[in-house]
Amino acid sequence: QVQLVESGGGLVQAGGSLRLSCAASGRTFSIYYMGWFRQAPGKEREFVAAISWNGASTYYADSVKGRFTISRDNAKNTMYLQMNSLKPEDPAVYYCAANSRSYILSYYSYEYDYWGQGTQVTVSS
Repeated sequence: QVQLVESGGGLVQAGGSLRLSCAASGRTFSIYYMGWFRQAPGKEREFVAAISWNGASTYYADSVKGRFTISRDNAKNTMYLQMNSLKPEDPAVYYCAANSRSYILSYYSYEYDYWGQGTQVTVSS
C-alpha cells in the first residue's frame, strides 16, 4: 500500500502563487507515475497534471499549462505542484494520486490506485 498526504493549500489572491506538496510513504517503490487532480464544488474531479517516475515526462491539462509546474523529488518521496498566476477558476480541493500499474501517463482518474485526502485551494479576487 501507498499513503499520500497533501499539504500547502490555502488562500491566495488572484495572480498569486502556491506550492502544493504530496508526501508518499509505504510501498513507494511500486509507484510508476503520479498526478494531481482537483474538484470544485458541484463539479466532477478533473485532471491537472501528471509526472513519470523519474520526472522526465510531464503532462498538463490545457487549463493550467504554462501556469502550473509539476515536479517530484524521489529522494524525499515527495511530489510538488507549483501554481502561479492563480485564477478565480482554480479554487478546488486538490488531490494527489499515484499509479502502480503502468508507465503510460494518464489523465483518467480510474487509472490511479492511491489517493490523498486533498488540500483546499482558495483564490480571492
